[in-house]
Amino acid sequence: MKKKIFVIGLLVMAMMLCACSSSESSGSSIKSADDLKGKVIGTQLGTTGEIFAGDVENATVEKYNKGADAIQALKQGKVDAVIIDREPAKEFVKKNDDLKILDVPFVEEEYSVAYKKGNTELGKKLDDAINALKSEGKLDEIVSHWIGEDADQVSYVPDASVTRTGKLIMATNAEFPPYESKKGSEVVGIDVDMMRAVCDKLGLELEIEDMQFDSIITSVESGKADVGVAGISVTEDRKKNVDFTVGYATSTQVIIVKK
Repeated sequence: MKKKIFVIGLLVMAMMLCACSSSESSGSSIKSADDLKGKVIGTQLGTTGEIFAGDVENATVEKYNKGADAIQALKQGKVDAVIIDREPAKEFVKKNDDLKILDVPFVEEEYSVAYKKGNTELGKKLDDAINALKSEGKLDEIVSHWIGEDADQVSYVPDASVTRTGKLIMATNAEFPPYESKKGSEVVGIDVDMMRAVCDKLGLELEIEDMQFDSIITSVESGKADVGVAGISVTEDRKKNVDFTVGYATSTQVIIVKK
């Protein structure tokens, strides 16, 4: 009898070890984009991460309203990897020491401001303002407050001397640090600061509307918002519905997996 119990005990231990080994290796087996074939990939709904994940051979794409929800699904083993922009990825990994970003990037892209299709007057004003911020070094200064070892997360202060003749409504999704996130009830980040600086150039007051990411393009297309700014990259599908400014930042889609 004792021998039988001992054998059963060994079998149970072996099964537990196998289960642990399988769980621990699920993340580490993905070392590049090629390893995503046939896997379950978590993405944020409406993002280019979702679009690119859909091109992965035999992969199942799980879409979440927030990037944080996709990360939680990864931690719970519901997905094998998450595809998301590098800067938000850094924030998520910083808060979760059981996750890592693969060294090899998934794809590179450029962010632009979306505005209503055919509104060339606004588009030119936005382009001129963004280009001016670039040439003055103001855009780099704004980014330095949010990205880098010396980032202090100090928000841009609008110029009080500017006469403002109207408002610019900006649709965004405050779930995308450091480009936009919530600090208390306030939306803060690179995109917010850049658009405040743009509004200084245009003599307008910035009004921010926080919404789901996949509602931003529709909001701009319908005229409920003047611009969409939320780490939005230009795609052929999006160009059918809205126009885009010059690029203001380059980002990289990365793959997050369990360590």
